[in-house]
Amino acid sequence: MKLSKTEEELMNHLWKLETAFMKDLLECYPEPRPASTTIATLLKRMQEKGYVGYNQMGRSRQYYPIVEKKDYFSTYINGLIRKFFNDSPAQFASFFTRETKLSDAELEELQDMIHDELKRRQS
Repeated sequence: MKLSKTEEELMNHLWKLETAFMKDLLECYPEPRPASTTIATLLKRMQEKGYVGYNQMGRSRQYYPIVEKKDYFSTYINGLIRKFFNDSPAQFASFFTRETKLSDAELEELQDMIHDELKRRQS
């Protein structure tokens, strides 16, 4: 199940903090901060979707991510590849390298990553 834009923003704060109480999450936002009831509603939805858990500490809850950022990002990117690039990672890579205005140094870095991955798979 995908997160909404506002849920993703909150999830990014939680991934960064690793564990957080409501006050910690609220402090991540610039003024004017969202209402604590808004954050509580988002956290409840994210719990129901299986992204966030919590430990009860007295009357407070300490929240933590259940899904790792890398796993969420991987699922998201693979969905984009399926939906927009005919399930072809090569089409995605072609689009990405041509349309994102990468510098020569960034292209060489990608080339090195691909070369290293091919070597790793062959061993």
